[in-house]
Amino acid sequence: MVKIRCSLLVLSLLSVHLNANPGLKVRITQKGLEYAKEVGLEILKQNMEKEHFPDLSGYEKYGLGNVKYNISRIHITAVEFPGASISLIPETGIKLVIGNASLTIDMNWNIRTWMFKDSGRSTVYISKVFVTAIFSTPLDNTGHPSISLTSCRTTSGDIDIKLNGKRGFLHNFFIKYLKKPIHRSLVTNSCPNIRSGIQLIDEDLRSLNVLMPIDDLAEVDYSLNSLPAVFRPFIDLDLKGIVYPAGNHTGPPYAAAPFIIPDQSDSMLYLAFSEYFFQTSSFAYYTAGAFNITIAEETCSYYNISTEIFGSIIPEVAKYSVTPYPVMMKLMATEIPIISLEQDSFMVEIQGSMEVFAVLPDSTTQSLFTMNVTANTSIALNIFDQKLMGSLCLNRLQFSLAHSNVGFFEISLLENILSYILQTEVIPSANAKLSKGFPLPNLAKLTLTRPHITIAQGYMLISTDVHYKQ
Repeated sequence: MVKIRCSLLVLSLLSVHLNANPGLKVRITQKGLEYAKEVGLEILKQNMEKEHFPDLSGYEKYGLGNVKYNISRIHITAVEFPGASISLIPETGIKLVIGNASLTIDMNWNIRTWMFKDSGRSTVYISKVFVTAIFSTPLDNTGHPSISLTSCRTTSGDIDIKLNGKRGFLHNFFIKYLKKPIHRSLVTNSCPNIRSGIQLIDEDLRSLNVLMPIDDLAEVDYSLNSLPAVFRPFIDLDLKGIVYPAGNHTGPPYAAAPFIIPDQSDSMLYLAFSEYFFQTSSFAYYTAGAFNITIAEETCSYYNISTEIFGSIIPEVAKYSVTPYPVMMKLMATEIPIISLEQDSFMVEIQGSMEVFAVLPDSTTQSLFTMNVTANTSIALNIFDQKLMGSLCLNRLQFSLAHSNVGFFEISLLENILSYILQTEVIPSANAKLSKGFPLPNLAKLTLTRPHITIAQGYMLISTDVHYKQ
């Protein structure tokens, strides 16, 4: 009984884990599938025209004997796909139909019977070729996207063969016995060739990095959270979308809330990053100490801050430190910064502290006072070089005195100078880090074109087309 209960508990926990809400949703629309079809067929065409095909040899029955044939140096010189369509089969996968395709082939031929033999060069024109293939999109055990061929059928229509320099009876006789192996080879090998091509695509998908480093402090997990959901107008992929401290994959203290991508189809691809995704990023960087910063005389960009400057504003500092000393300020986040996404608004609220020290001649420090700081900021987002970049803007600051070794004073006296220091030192430092960019999911040889960012309640949506680079 205990074993049964433990098993049920494990299954329950696994079920919760597998069905967890995603941090990132990816939607591929019909427009995206149409582009993938065009790119795929063009690649198939180019590969077929470069392909070196194996020789065909064998025999066909003729009267009391056999007609032995050998077809060599087979080269496809032209491929046309005038009618091809791609569609989605809900809960099944992707259906590709190639209709009325045609191929032009050059080849050497050799025929022998007990009566005569001949050889030469010929041109073969194959038309009315139809291929129907269905692909599924399973999930591998590492969270990578995957694709496989589940069914395939090929039919071949007309085959027209022109033997160079041949006429009359022998011309028709040779053509009759060359058509059969060509037709048989086309029908027999088309689907295995498609399967081989799909396996190469699948290998590329499985090789994509789903755990990507952001910088030395954090990395993001873009592995699939569940099986792709196939609907008639689009495919939805749920990705974990979790940012971890580098090398530490302990789950963040948050639960992802469900969210829905709006029903849009103008773009090929939609990427919806939930508030949870950005909150795990905040947690990872907070854990790594990224929100802690020290401002000292040697790092101050605009002017040297000293006890003399503070003393001119606060008499208590002047009395405490008669001799002017350089000042060092240590800022740190005391809580995990809170990120909230609302309509057209990306807000970050940071609760922190600022401790001000006097740097003595022997390089030791003496604490003057400590303040509580609440910073309300917003982030403007853009995409460049396949990365999500941000620019931080300081909207509002609130200060309160937490502790003082120089005696009580009105903190409002310092608000202007502290705000100026934060604007000129901290914000530029943060923006320098944000400008390095946040890697978007690895799209192999695809680049985003004309991406557009929309901030909505609870998520950020990237609407984009893509371009394939070989």
